[in-house]
Amino acid sequence: MSRPIHGGSLAWAARLAGCAPGELLDFSASISPLGPPCSVNEAIQAAFSLMGAYPDTEYGALRMALAAYHDISPDYVLPGNGAAELLTWAARDLAMLEGSVFSLSPGFSDYERALKAFGCVHSEVHLLHEERWNLARWDENFLHYLPLAGVKDFSRCGFLLNNPHNPTGAIFSRERVRSLLSQLGLVVVDEAFMDFMSPERDQSVIDWVEAFPNLVVIRSLTKFYTMPGLRLGYAVAQPETLRRWQQWRDPWAVNVFAAAAGVAAIQDTDFQRATWDWLALANARLFEGLDTLPSLSPLPSCANFFLVECAVSTTALQEALLKRHRIYIRDCMSFQGLGDRYFRVAVKTEAENQRLLEALADVLPTLAGDDAYAR
Repeated sequence: MSRPIHGGSLAWAARLAGCAPGELLDFSASISPLGPPCSVNEAIQAAFSLMGAYPDTEYGALRMALAAYHDISPDYVLPGNGAAELLTWAARDLAMLEGSVFSLSPGFSDYERALKAFGCVHSEVHLLHEERWNLARWDENFLHYLPLAGVKDFSRCGFLLNNPHNPTGAIFSRERVRSLLSQLGLVVVDEAFMDFMSPERDQSVIDWVEAFPNLVVIRSLTKFYTMPGLRLGYAVAQPETLRRWQQWRDPWAVNVFAAAAGVAAIQDTDFQRATWDWLALANARLFEGLDTLPSLSPLPSCANFFLVECAVSTTALQEALLKRHRIYIRDCMSFQGLGDRYFRVAVKTEAENQRLLEALADVLPTLAGDDAYAR
């Protein structure tokens, strides 16, 4: 079984650990440990009565609930079979541009998959330069750092932006996105982790979609509400764009259980607030714990995961954690430019985070050696 491209590949990890998938503590997938909320479970139970009929191709109830949450018209909302399906159609639109398409590197590997599917060769904009992170500069002026050799007309170019950024956890301000919208032909913003940002910290640009025909925003409902198995996301864009996507895809992209779960989830304000309160504390404590371990250098993150630079082989570390502690961390081999010296971990409950820290403290000295186990 080959090394997985994404996190959450429990069958692969369990085979290495020599146990059943359910016995693993999974830090590889950036999924909230708090859900699914009770409201979602109840909605799925109620939806069993709908299993004998096809889903509503208009997804009226779900679109209404999502639109109400964002205070926009339902005409600007299209539910999808996870954010990945919607990224596929966004990539098709990007591939239709006559100019260059840019994306940040390192970045979500599915972007390349989607763009290549439509023959789009894109240019990567590197966040890691000369082995040093300089994320602050990217919040000054995106366009200044684009590889623009040969670009004569910005309006024919596109940008696929992940915000908050995966895998670094960096957040880019709304103003930076606006600088792209004013000059580029199409900007697709993947906000899969934006719902982990409390309203006071939110940098979403969904409220700009009505004013900017060249803006598409894609959201995931599976990470925040702990339901990746249901596959549910949504796009916010101009109605003309969404009608075009609807013609390209399966008319029943979202099943009845996912649609019902989405309505319940987006209306569960108590769960949303509890998640924001949990993350604020858990994020700070896990960062502090990782930062105190020799050989590790975590990057600050506003999301529910951390990218960690490691002085030893992270694939070796991953294997040792699986075999000795049945803990699964995400290696970063599929992220361009990171290789075998970075790993990513989700933020989980306090007890689970502590178990990870203790396991790392146990395994790292055996990989680094006594003399190397120090900064």
